Amino acid sequence: MLRMEDLLRSEMAKGVALGIGAAILVPVLLTALAPVVKPVARSAAKAGLRAYERAREAVEEVGEVIEDLAAETRSELREERFAGDAVAEGAPATDDDGLATGHPVGEEAVRH
Repeated sequence: MLRMEDLLRSEMAKGVALGIGAAILVPVLLTALAPVVKPVARSAAKAGLRAYERAREAVEEVGEVIEDLAAETRSELREERFAGDAVAEGAPATDDDGLATGHPVGEEAVRH
C-alpha cells in the first residue's frame, strides 16, 4: 500500500503542490504589486509608442528622399533623351555644361 511518506517524496506530488501554491500566490502577488507594476507598464507602453512614432517618421523621410531622387533621375533621363534626339537630328554637340562645341554630331560628322 502507498504510504504518506512515499507520496510526499514523489515528483508528481511536488509538482501538484507547486501548482497549487502558484495558483494561490500569483493572484495575491499581482494584487499586491499592481500599484507598482501598472505605472511601470504604462511607462513602457509610452516609450514603445514614442519609438514607433519616431521610426515611422524616419521611414517617411527616407521615402521622401527616395521619391525626390527618383524624380530627379527621371528628369535627367528626359533631358538626356531630348539631347539625344537633338544630336540625332544633326544639332551641334554640347559639352557637359550644355554649351555648343562647334563640332557637328550625327550625319554631318560622318560627312566631315
